[in-house]
Amino acid sequence: MSPSMQDASFGTMERKGEYVNGVSGINDHSDFDPSAPPPFRIADIRAAIPKHCWVKNPWRSMSYVFRDVGVVFALGPAAVYLNSWFFWPLYWLAQGTMFWAIFVLGHDCGHGSFSDDPILNNVVGHILHSSILVPYHGWRISHRTHHQNQGNVEKDESWVPLPENIYKNLDISTRFLRFTLPFPLFAFPLYLWYRSPGKEGSHFNPYSNLFTPQERKLAMTSTACWTVMVILLAYLSFARGPAQMFKLYGVPYSIFVVWLDLVTYLNHHGHEQKLPWYRGKEWSHLRGGLTTVDRDYGLFNNIHHDIGTHVIHHLFPQIPHYHLVEATKAAKAVIGKYYREPKKSGPIPFHLIKTLVTSLRQDHYVSNTGDIVFYQTDPQLFQLLSPGKSG
Repeated sequence: MSPSMQDASFGTMERKGEYVNGVSGINDHSDFDPSAPPPFRIADIRAAIPKHCWVKNPWRSMSYVFRDVGVVFALGPAAVYLNSWFFWPLYWLAQGTMFWAIFVLGHDCGHGSFSDDPILNNVVGHILHSSILVPYHGWRISHRTHHQNQGNVEKDESWVPLPENIYKNLDISTRFLRFTLPFPLFAFPLYLWYRSPGKEGSHFNPYSNLFTPQERKLAMTSTACWTVMVILLAYLSFARGPAQMFKLYGVPYSIFVVWLDLVTYLNHHGHEQKLPWYRGKEWSHLRGGLTTVDRDYGLFNNIHHDIGTHVIHHLFPQIPHYHLVEATKAAKAVIGKYYREPKKSGPIPFHLIKTLVTSLRQDHYVSNTGDIVFYQTDPQLFQLLSPGKSG
């Protein structure tokens, strides 16, 4: 039996014991417990960050928009002009990555870290997100919920762990698709329409329980902008042909979705030492934020606006992306061992493939009870679907 299966079999024990919910909360090489309340306050971290890191420069923010949009509009004509099966795959990877970079800038608009002007934030956010088929306000509001409840099993919104009872009520094919590559990397469009298992609502429906009555007009506006983009894509498909639009837009959109699901998953999963999730009185904004993980994406760090520098972003989403690296360096002296230094990447972050695969094979559900819980493994999940091991 593998160590992860052994961990899952221990059952739930007392918080003061060696194991919590069947998984060791203590690193084998250290006495540091990541689930212990930190000996510092969020105000201490805030005070350590230089004051200029909080300053939002709308001109600088717009310069990144012009840069990214300029690259997008340069790549499209280049692909049409060259029209080579040698260049098309390069175009797809590059354009899909730029769609992802555009998404991150729209994400900053949603946080208000783009500028101090809400009108500018919302106009730019709608243009950027609608262009890649994301309902700006719909996603902004659910993402705000994620930031306000990161690490909370009951209230988090993004890649939240399933309690064991919900997990075991899923049919075997759903469980398999949820934890087997490449399917989780294409989950985002489904999430926009249906959210996650155990949750209800749609990012497109203004009467969804995602939104308060005061937010319904905002959601309606974003869905209308999204619809305009769909109509534009349909018109272009008619004018230029569906095959051409699939190559120009469809494939890059799919690669953008892969980027989004990959990065958002790895920012919250897959650390070498299992990290806690919380319920009830044990949860706080600080403790939840400290369970996020920074990642190094090599040459992509600058392209996608340092979104892998995620711990400080989660604690203080008001900080502009171009100050996150400096703010993180300043905050590490306060955070100490609660900050997990990302593994250094080469130009291409191939090392994260193993991290992703390992996490998907081990991090399946959490206990139904307990205020501090860790991911557990379903040892039968892949055995049931392997030839000769069913029944």
